[in-house]
Order: sequence, then structure tokens, then C-alpha cells
Amino acid sequence: MPSAYLVGHVTVKNAEKWAEYRSKVPATLAPWGAELVFRGARAATYSGSLPHSDIVVIRFPDAAAIDRWFNSDAYQALLPVRAQAAEVLLLAYDEA
Repeated sequence: MPSAYLVGHVTVKNAEKWAEYRSKVPATLAPWGAELVFRGARAATYSGSLPHSDIVVIRFPDAAAIDRWFNSDAYQALLPVRAQAAEVLLLAYDEA
């Protein structure tokens, strides 16, 4: 069965708050069978433009799990910290 992926494009505004947010996210992912695939900073841009410098990719069992995670009380409780910490664009993708 194909997985689904959550891709976050990130621009950190407050490093201390971002560290706090990042430290709390893994506990919200565990109940949904999610795993961190990749986290990194942009090294180069070859085509187009994207205002965010960082990326995170998280694999979920399916798109429904992403939706349940995002709407969970545990993750929703982190949104105020995330808003203070960074500008974040979150996108969900189904594996083709």
C-alpha cells in the first residue's frame, strides 16, 4: 500500500521557539505511524523560486493518517508555538 507524505517548507523566525516546537512534534506523530524521512536546509535553487529555506518530509501510512494527525488535539496544541517560531507551508502528497 502506498504511503503519503507531509512536506513542510519552513522559514524560522525564532530559533528558540522552533527548537521547542521541534522537540514536541515527534510525540504527536507516533500515534499515527509517522516517521521523519528528511529534514534539511536548501543548498541551491535550480529552477523557480521558493521563499522558504528549510524542508521537512514525514511519511505516514496514508493521507487519512495525515489528516487525523493534523487535526489531533496534540498537534493543534502546538500551533501557537509554531506560529511564533516559523512561517510554515504544509503540503500532503500521496505516493504515486
